Amino acid sequence: MNQPLRTIETAASPPARSDVVVIGGGIIGVFTAYFLARRGLSVTVVEKGRIAAEQSSRNWGWCRQQNRDGRELTMATKALALWEQFAADTGEDTGFNRCGLLYLTDDEAQIAQWEKWRDFAKTVGVTSHVLSSREAGERGRATGRAWKGGVFSPTDGTADPSKAVPAVASALMKLGGTVLQNCAARGLELEGGRVSGVVTEAGTIKTRTAVLAGGAWASSFCRQLGISFPLATLRQSIMRVASAADNLPAALATSRVAVSRRSDGSYTLAISGRGRVDPTPQLVRYATKFVPMFAKRWRNVSPGGLQGLRSGHESLKKWRLDEQTPMERMRILDPQPDAATIRKTHERAIQLLPVLRDTRVLNAWAGYVDCTYDGVPAIGEVPEVPGFILAAGFSGHGFGIGPGAGHLVADLVTGANPIVDPKPFNPGRFNESAWGKVAEF
Repeated sequence: MNQPLRTIETAASPPARSDVVVIGGGIIGVFTAYFLARRGLSVTVVEKGRIAAEQSSRNWGWCRQQNRDGRELTMATKALALWEQFAADTGEDTGFNRCGLLYLTDDEAQIAQWEKWRDFAKTVGVTSHVLSSREAGERGRATGRAWKGGVFSPTDGTADPSKAVPAVASALMKLGGTVLQNCAARGLELEGGRVSGVVTEAGTIKTRTAVLAGGAWASSFCRQLGISFPLATLRQSIMRVASAADNLPAALATSRVAVSRRSDGSYTLAISGRGRVDPTPQLVRYATKFVPMFAKRWRNVSPGGLQGLRSGHESLKKWRLDEQTPMERMRILDPQPDAATIRKTHERAIQLLPVLRDTRVLNAWAGYVDCTYDGVPAIGEVPEVPGFILAAGFSGHGFGIGPGAGHLVADLVTGANPIVDPKPFNPGRFNESAWGKVAEF
């Protein structure tokens, strides 16, 4: 692991019983458990490796409404408020800051698209300022050049991927929740077709409700239950440089590169949407479903290598619950970053912000983003297995909307009035044609 991540101490063994067992210790899993514990339920989070060690600590840290798919926008707005509320309620530091997000461009078509989105956002109470050339130049003065336009979303912000999930897990444990690391969930026990327990490598936890927040592993876990959940993973590469001048924007994106300031003053650099698709048996199985998405993104998505095949997260095999599983052989998905992408990212960042030329490169890493073919997550009970709730396929958006998604899952589990309309996220939609709405990124 090259990405920075706070280490926390957790329980050594699982409880015999829990009201809810959450499988996966990323942003979705821990916020789900946190909101359930606040409602008085006994909750256990089981994580095969370290809390937040996969995509939840490998992302940009952006918490945005700007340019959201309309199906996710309300959840994104709710999530921003929940980021703030969490800090106020717990005193834990997630690094969340409504610093505003800045986008700059020389593409007039892009500006027209932002204007259209701004008009839509107004109808749901979201503020988005489309910038003139003069305004873009002022906000982007650190670039030292003129721009045709831009957009600034003042109520959006960032959180720190190295701090956020461990902070939520710590708050959960203070509420009496149990968190287990290095404890893989191998599968489910069923009675009369309904969830009756979660089988882990350390024993079975009796429960009537299991939430799968397994990220890139979710599809292969579902397959053990005879459930088809189409996922494809995109390997994206990111780098980090030391702190630079204080006058740089906290979060800036252009079509060529994005720059984000972290809470320690360092900067994350990335190219939006750029990634490699590592061929795996699962990718072959679901290839036709993802053709529209990959075709639309062909400029940024390239074929990868054998890393995905070796890691085992997209295997089509069935495994036994009394034997070691792929999750125990690969505790943490830690793929190698793409060297060419890292070089290009650094070059573009220096071109955008020349002051970065003198900063030290700290590290680089990659992560697997779990994508659905329509770019929207699956959140809801799986009809085939009562008591089994899916919360995966966040398509690179999970970190920012994590609090909102976790709250929604907790609502569904407890039968509370949902924080947002759950219908757009219903897992049952994947039983329909794959040739519907193509993912927006």
